[in-house]
Amino acid sequence: MSATYPILYSFRRCPYAMRARLALMVSNRVCELREVVLRDKPQEMLEVSAKGTVPILIDVDGRVLDQSIDIMLWALRQHDPEKWLMPQQGSVTEMLELIALFDEGFKYYLDRYKYPDRYPGIDAQAHRDEGSLYLGRLNAQLSATKYLFGNNVALADMAIAPFVRQFAHTDRAWFNEQPWSGLQAWLAEFTESQIYSSVMQKYPKWESGNTGVVFPSS
Repeated sequence: MSATYPILYSFRRCPYAMRARLALMVSNRVCELREVVLRDKPQEMLEVSAKGTVPILIDVDGRVLDQSIDIMLWALRQHDPEKWLMPQQGSVTEMLELIALFDEGFKYYLDRYKYPDRYPGIDAQAHRDEGSLYLGRLNAQLSATKYLFGNNVALADMAIAPFVRQFAHTDRAWFNEQPWSGLQAWLAEFTESQIYSSVMQKYPKWESGNTGVVFPSS
């Protein structure tokens, strides 16, 4: 185990890992990033967290964080230069409630819409329709303010946007045709941002015995 930096097991396209990397990037909490391939998970990762999914962060004191929101909060509570934990409107508790709503509800429909082959017999369009109800709620919020909790970006925006991106990219033409101008502008700003570009760099698969890459790089 690295004695210098925390270790982050990550997978570039996983939205949970993406949100963790976003918080580590903005807070400049440097870690040793180990890019994994989910169909070939390293034994070292499985030994520290039985759930076997990314992200997993191992702090220098050996403490294991294997929930993406916990990693975000761990990083931001140390250094929060853009005030993601200080929304212009609402509170951290309200942001966490909205994030939980999406993690527990929207994600269910997103998976069945995006990956119907994994769920034989389901109606992907019906799940798209159910997921759209959540997006309509976001659009209503984004019609009043630029971001979900006011006119400054905050935790909820960065935690939810990776999942909305997945939904949108499943059928981009359909998504663009929906009456969600606030949501569409919000998502476009996220995917065109410097921080998004930075956390989506490609890294080679980590191999046991090797040192991971320093993230964020200086």
